[in-house]
Amino acid sequence: MSAEKNVHVAAFAFPFGSHPTPLLHLVQRLAAAASPAVRFSYFNTAGSNRKLFPAANLLPGHDNIKAYDVEDGVPEGHVFSGNPLEPIGLFIGATPQNFKKRLEEVVEETGSKATCLLTDAFLWFAAEMAEEIGIPWVAFWTAGPTPISLHLNTDVILAKLGQNDDKQNQDQTLDFIPGMSAVHVADLPQEILHLDTPFSRLLYSMSLALPRAAAVVLNSFDGIVDAAVENDLKSKLRKILNVGPSPHPPLNEEERGGGDCLSWLSNHPAAAVAYISFGTMLTPPPPELSALAEVLEEKKIPYLWSFRDNSKRHLLEGFFERTSSVGKVVEWAPQVEVLAHSSVGVFVTHCGWNSVVESITGGMPMICRPFFGDQMINRRLVEDVWRIGVGVEGGSFSASGLAKAFDVVMFGEKGKEIRGNIGKLRECANIAIEENGTSTQNFKSLVGLVTSYDQD
Repeated sequence: MSAEKNVHVAAFAFPFGSHPTPLLHLVQRLAAAASPAVRFSYFNTAGSNRKLFPAANLLPGHDNIKAYDVEDGVPEGHVFSGNPLEPIGLFIGATPQNFKKRLEEVVEETGSKATCLLTDAFLWFAAEMAEEIGIPWVAFWTAGPTPISLHLNTDVILAKLGQNDDKQNQDQTLDFIPGMSAVHVADLPQEILHLDTPFSRLLYSMSLALPRAAAVVLNSFDGIVDAAVENDLKSKLRKILNVGPSPHPPLNEEERGGGDCLSWLSNHPAAAVAYISFGTMLTPPPPELSALAEVLEEKKIPYLWSFRDNSKRHLLEGFFERTSSVGKVVEWAPQVEVLAHSSVGVFVTHCGWNSVVESITGGMPMICRPFFGDQMINRRLVEDVWRIGVGVEGGSFSASGLAKAFDVVMFGEKGKEIRGNIGKLRECANIAIEENGTSTQNFKSLVGLVTSYDQD
């Protein structure tokens, strides 16, 4: 029996927000690059797995990937309060026992012991679990290099700023951390400043555990951040592997139905359409939705709006009807293809990391409305460091602020400068994924790392 038949990569997902999908995409990419004999097991909660796997926890075309359900920590008959952090807290309470128990069951069922743990970086307990089994732990960080550097510097930040609600220091920059002179205290995720919730303690535990990982993998590329940030990460982590921009898996049959978006876009002039999407989890509050609709209608801007929240759709029904001749609203759009389309002139976004990277690779300027987590940091980079987009005045949508943002990006001289800047970053990304590019070489190293098997 070849060593490859004994290789079993166990992938652990963090089942909230956009986290499970990028990890599954990475697993798909690795499974395609590895020998068909290499087994990939994807561990996730049942509810999350149902959204990712069409049937029977299998993926068509990927015979060496199988999903397994882990307990989500929700007691039988539990009624949720509506607090979005509640299910996360219950899940955290169930870890790491839920993953450990299910992995042991799968090993017994299949007779194939795990030879590598590939996990969402949030699941810090994988460091100890991998050490107990005697296998490598590879952590996948779903955001960018700047936020992970800030998490790794949590103790430095707290020593300097303290854990308090002092609003006076919000404009203070973090110039005491390498490469962070442009980042303000106001940009920091609250979980770094306040270690008083299960989620914030999870992130702090992650910051302490990541230096033990055999490698930390990012959907990023060399040169996207200041060299000081990269050097700080290299000094703290055993190995950091930028493997992006990651290719998007081929669209499935249901997703290809979104292709009419592309034919619709083709009927518009160059750089004329505003593409609007706030990701899978977010919808701005009603007053901000109204402000955005007002400006689009007043300026007669053609728009393609990926609008998923049916509970708020009624708020804009009149607007959608009045503007149906110039606008298109869909529940899902093939974002990578949309952002690369010549008819799109701006991306109105929440500034999630995947959206930012896809915007860069599509060469698309951004209007940013961040909400939480790393999104404020990404907005700072987009507007003040890379200068490839703008935020909105006051941090939330208003008619006057949005009108100025559209004027700058779509109709003003600064828009040309923004496009020039994003073109330079796009070129960096393209170089990274060339045959001998750094991301290509890093991915080859990753394949070798997760599929190596010490038979002793």
